[in-house]
Amino acid sequence: MDMFLRQLYQDRASEDDTLAILVIEKELSPLSILDGFDAIVLVIKNNPEVDWHVKHYQLGTMKVALHSLSQTTMHHSLIAGTHRRLVDWLFHGKIVFDRNEFLQGVKERIETFPPGDRIKKMTIQFTKMLRRFDEGKTLFHNHHSFDAFSNMMHSLHHLARLAVINHGFYPEVTVWEQVRKIEPETYKLYQELLMSEESLEQRIELLILATELAVRSKTEIGSQHFLTLLASRDESWTIAEMMEIPEVQDYRIDLELLVNFLIEKEFLLIDHQESKAKGIHHIHYKLKS
Repeated sequence: MDMFLRQLYQDRASEDDTLAILVIEKELSPLSILDGFDAIVLVIKNNPEVDWHVKHYQLGTMKVALHSLSQTTMHHSLIAGTHRRLVDWLFHGKIVFDRNEFLQGVKERIETFPPGDRIKKMTIQFTKMLRRFDEGKTLFHNHHSFDAFSNMMHSLHHLARLAVINHGFYPEVTVWEQVRKIEPETYKLYQELLMSEESLEQRIELLILATELAVRSKTEIGSQHFLTLLASRDESWTIAEMMEIPEVQDYRIDLELLVNFLIEKEFLLIDHQESKAKGIHHIHYKLKS
């Protein structure tokens, strides 16, 4: 079967814009998420027009998916966390082609996790956690316990990823195993949600209180990326100006929730400015000095 796989990727290795090729086989990487395939061939290209293309092949009795993506898409996915399986593939895949040790550099970047990448990734997870937590509380107070439970579970997953990133690691597929070792208090929240003998409503109620404390303790590190961007100028900001900041695009969808949360926690102040209409003011935001 290796011969068939080689045939599949050899031609692509000879293409000038191919930077690296990995192979992930189910037998060799049992924890990898292969979407029902026996193997994944991952081709990384130096071509922004590639984005992320997928082809499926039958190699004898073996089903194989070939993913071609640009290095730009790869780096964005690593920061934004849009494809967690990609981290797993990069960690556990077998390198079969690596032009100028490109992939070796990517793996080193994942292992060292530069502070700039880490800070942005934490804010992405923090805003996602806020969104799920806010929705979970609202649903619970309106007596939709199952939906509240689902949202609180997602909120905890984002809290777990935030904890892992804060300790300098990329979240893996087995993120709770990572959390169990590095932040037992967050792991305990997860255990209580799943294994407590109390009623579902009581579990959610206790979890809301505990998560509120966890969110409060993570506010500074979780919003550091955004607050640093706002500190780049002395003037106040409109929400429209904030949303146009290029570095904010990965968590733009939850930005209003983050801003209101930071006002509540007194990291931001509201600056009212007169409009042309009497009694109507524009709302601007500025950092608390």
